Amino acid sequence: MKIKRIEHVGVVVKDTAASRRLWEDCFGIPLGGEEENEKRKLALYYVGGSMVELIAGKGADSKHQRMVAEGKGGLNHICFEVENIDEALAELKAKGVPLLDTTPRIGHAGARIAFIDPKATENCLIELAELPAGHAH
Repeated sequence: MKIKRIEHVGVVVKDTAASRRLWEDCFGIPLGGEEENEKRKLALYYVGGSMVELIAGKGADSKHQRMVAEGKGGLNHICFEVENIDEALAELKAKGVPLLDTTPRIGHAGARIAFIDPKATENCLIELAELPAGHAH
């Protein structure tokens, strides 16, 4: 498996609009973009060759809002960009590494993503992402 870089670090927040004040006003990092679907809203901040992804759930019953309510907000996962996600998953499976996703699904920016079971990574949630051809930060 070829890991190219840390693509992003995911941080669960209560409200991306409120959190933007910290990232933009205090840290001086300009907003790189926003994405939204029926379950969650993202605010994206480019830092060097990587990104910080602020994640807020939509609706009180959303997974991310429940995490915040239970005091489990904050640092959520690290995402590695891989050259070929299908090969990476096959290699991990062959090595006996448990996976939350055995086949890739579509994530932010149209990337093909999959998560490794945190039981295999000392309770660190790790996402793998293969970015679409021609995608650049």
